[in-house]
Amino acid sequence: MKVLILAGGLGTRLSEETELRPKPMVEIGGKPIIWHIMKIYSKYNFNEFVILLGYKGYYIKEYFMNYFLHQSNITLDIQTGKMEILDSSSEPWKITLLDTGINTMTGARIKKAEKFIGNESFMLTYGDGVGDINIEELVKFHKSHAKTITMTSAQPESRFGALNIGKENNVTSFQEKPRGEGGWVNAGFFVCEPKIFNYLTEDDNLIFEQEPLQDLAKDGELFTYKHHGFWKPMDTLRDKHSLQNMWEQNNAPWKVW
Repeated sequence: MKVLILAGGLGTRLSEETELRPKPMVEIGGKPIIWHIMKIYSKYNFNEFVILLGYKGYYIKEYFMNYFLHQSNITLDIQTGKMEILDSSSEPWKITLLDTGINTMTGARIKKAEKFIGNESFMLTYGDGVGDINIEELVKFHKSHAKTITMTSAQPESRFGALNIGKENNVTSFQEKPRGEGGWVNAGFFVCEPKIFNYLTEDDNLIFEQEPLQDLAKDGELFTYKHHGFWKPMDTLRDKHSLQNMWEQNNAPWKVW
């Protein structure tokens, strides 16, 4: 299966980082977060990607255009201009970089990738969220129900501590940032059948998470794979620092490779 990655948004809530580069290129541990996402899929031998570009998409193009070179040891003959690759630690990735418009919404971005997918099942996720999702189990679950789309759902941790308060306003228990306070949420990591394109148009204002997903749910075509492990989106600078700290402390649950 090909893996579509939505990588074109403006990332306005992370403006401190995204003023100069697109959100998927914000680094965790010296590597763009999109690299971390691709490594998760690659762990399960999904190595063919279609990256849906928009805002500052040329940064992502240039990164992957030079990726092989940066991952390799080389000998340069300056006089002749000849370059010899000595060895490379590059991943076995095949990447299609698809411009889908700067102001295009998610639904239209996905629709514009239809001709690159054809009549095949494919995967889809956002370019700003990581988790220790078992992709093999996700695909197995998707095949078991034979519907159009599977959405991975997760229970994010609360941003605040939770208090149980007694009758006299005494705190009977306290839990720092409990998980699941807000219920199950859309965590991305979708598996889709090509029938999904019937629910999409190339109207640049079409938001995938609104009418298309609502109609799929109404038609009984949307199932969810409940992920009980780690998942975290990088929505704010605080999230970025949190992910960076996990990486630096060698405690990054999404590093499954």
